[in-house]
Amino acid sequence: MKSKFVITIGRQLGSGGRIIGEKLASRLGIAFYDKELIQIASQESGLGKEFFEQADEKKLYSVFGGLFGLRGTIAEEPFSTYYLNNETLFKIQSDVIRKLADKESCLFVGRCADYVLGGHPRILNVFVSADLADRVHRIAEQQKLTPEKARDFIEKADKKRAAYYNYFSNKSWGAADTYHLCVNSSWLGLDETVELIGSFALKRFGL
Repeated sequence: MKSKFVITIGRQLGSGGRIIGEKLASRLGIAFYDKELIQIASQESGLGKEFFEQADEKKLYSVFGGLFGLRGTIAEEPFSTYYLNNETLFKIQSDVIRKLADKESCLFVGRCADYVLGGHPRILNVFVSADLADRVHRIAEQQKLTPEKARDFIEKADKKRAAYYNYFSNKSWGAADTYHLCVNSSWLGLDETVELIGSFALKRFGL
């Protein structure tokens, strides 16, 4: 039996990265994790989902003090005696990612999974981008926004994702040398991008 393998996907908002990840995981017959990690981390730790949602990649991080507006938080009973800072929540989530990767072949979207699993012997780190016009169109449709508001939404979201990734990984979000494969989904479309990454993965892992 072939050894387990892991694929991680970083993505610009509106690039279709999550959809690509879901389809790729289905194509390869492996587990898929994105927002599901928050639920699992909550169950594993016994903490409410709201704590992990507060320290999620949608929030804005700074090298000067973690999450803007959330340096730390005191959990309500029965966890009121614990001081939960963002690094603690990130560690809990990271432990879940490592545990899942150790159990089965899987694909993770976001959450600095490429950094968390940096020592994994069989890993493929992918970053998905797209032309801004396509991203604006996709987000405007999904969120029912005007193109102008969609563009502003995208710019803010990407800044938050970059700040989260850079803060916890000490690497550069979206930089080519951070990943094994960077692909622009606008050039081939979502389905063909899935095929491209899938073919790359099959060769990478000798499947």
